[in-house]
Amino acid sequence: MSVKTLHDLHRPLGSTGLLVSPLGLGTVKLGRDQGVKYPSGFQIPDDDEARMLLKLARDMGINLIDTAPAYGRSEERLGPLLRGQRQEWVIVSKVGEEFADGQSRHDFSAAHTRFSVERSLQRLETDFIDLVLVHSDGNDLAILNDCEVYETLAELKAEGKIRGFGFSGKTVEGGLKALEQGDCAMVTYNLNELSEKAVIDYAAVHGKAILVKKALASGHVCLSLGVDPVRASFELLFEHPGVASAIVGTINPLHLAHNVATVAQVLRSN
Repeated sequence: MSVKTLHDLHRPLGSTGLLVSPLGLGTVKLGRDQGVKYPSGFQIPDDDEARMLLKLARDMGINLIDTAPAYGRSEERLGPLLRGQRQEWVIVSKVGEEFADGQSRHDFSAAHTRFSVERSLQRLETDFIDLVLVHSDGNDLAILNDCEVYETLAELKAEGKIRGFGFSGKTVEGGLKALEQGDCAMVTYNLNELSEKAVIDYAAVHGKAILVKKALASGHVCLSLGVDPVRASFELLFEHPGVASAIVGTINPLHLAHNVATVAQVLRSN
């Protein structure tokens, strides 16, 4: 196995029974180019470019793919693009946020949660989704305490439509609360933002899963001269035993290959 791939570095996603690559592919750029916070503009790749990117990711040992209804056409594009490959991917999607006409809106009701998951199953052309996360609007505790979204996801898990569920939030309190009953928390954790480390600590102790978003601070990390920000970012992440995988969204094959090689290097030198 090449030292620059992740095939032999897959790891447990908490207690879900799923094994995931330490680097996951975020796919917001496959479906949406409005209202996204990246340092430079980009063009949404066509089907051939997207297919090549997914093949490259798979060839390099990535088996985790992250999408959401709020990512524009991402889900409906991934369905056809992943035809015949379902068993080779761990698919993460979300509920709670919709994006249309350049605007986000949120709905955490039981009815919308069920509708959203059923629609995702249809778009992704699959009978089950491995992990569904609540796409928080920032009011984490209110969503968990006052809405039916978590209860509904637990029902969908019992029905076999999803294998696990969790929360992509914005606060430590929300992350901790979400892990009490859920399988996974997606947290922001990078060289600029360390406040959600307490959630990762909790997950490590309780056998829960952690996915990291904005691992590279959406491309904004800057360090002193001579320090590779990508390597420094991944070293920070993977020195914590609670981190299962980092989700990095890229449509640039060179960036993807560099990220994979860096993660492989960091994990093999630990």
